[in-house]
Amino acid sequence: MHTLDQVVPGTSVVIEKVGGARSFRRRLMELGLIPGTSVEVLRIAPFGDPMELSVRGCNLSIRAAEARQVEVQSRRSEAPRAAAIGPWSSEQAAGLLERMP
Repeated sequence: MHTLDQVVPGTSVVIEKVGGARSFRRRLMELGLIPGTSVEVLRIAPFGDPMELSVRGCNLSIRAAEARQVEVQSRRSEAPRAAAIGPWSSEQAAGLLERMP
């Protein structure tokens, strides 16, 4: 089982467990991070903190330390979508990386 901070942008996962102190769990659950809920990681900031999520049709950002407390399971029925890198699609970025020495 993985934690939310390990999920690659463009991937949807299902929340299995929200850990941490009671007040912390309550705050995340108020934001919609409830076990059984589908979450998509949209973007991660350049230094890995914060990360933007799509939960129940709303976008929210949480810190990486908070994301480490959320255990997730990958959705088997859906293949992860490739995230865009800068102004390029993932296919264009892969082509650029292949041409680099």
